[in-house]
Amino acid sequence: MIDVLYFAWVRERIGLPRERIETSAPTVRDLIAELTAREERYELAFADLESLRVALDQELSSFDAPLAGVREVAFFPPMTGG
Repeated sequence: MIDVLYFAWVRERIGLPRERIETSAPTVRDLIAELTAREERYELAFADLESLRVALDQELSSFDAPLAGVREVAFFPPMTGG
């Protein structure tokens, strides 16, 4: 089981702040493919990966990172300074 967290507009599009899912996806990109196959709201949230960042167990990562041993995946827009 992996906890998947959604922040900012990602959460708004999906309608959930977090969910716990069972997945056999080997990478973050594969997990996104599983999620987008579920419903249109996931498709909308993950339509533009250029405008998304991912963290695995609270460390910034890439979409090609392996999920083996990961307990938490968080998706969020890039942070801006200010």
